[in-house]
Amino acid sequence: MRILLPVLLIVPSGCNVANDPDKDQVTVRYDEARIKKSAADTARAAKAVGTGVAHIAKGTARVVKDEVGDVDVDVKVSRTRPEPRPTEARR
Repeated sequence: MRILLPVLLIVPSGCNVANDPDKDQVTVRYDEARIKKSAADTARAAKAVGTGVAHIAKGTARVVKDEVGDVDVDVKVSRTRPEPRPTEARR
């Protein structure tokens, strides 16, 4: 499914469509060179978007670290349940 959507978007960009209303005919021709060019353009655009997102994420992480700093958190985890208090209802 992930590969199907890009293919459906790229293939029509490589088509030459000729409409002949006199003959009531539509001709569709696939141009392999245009399809390859469209695929390359799409890959470049995806790489640019990914790079931009990575730069934003790095900048955001840097700002958060500068604002918050390093935080130490101590957590005590126990698998035994304490006895219920008299005011608590038993389940």
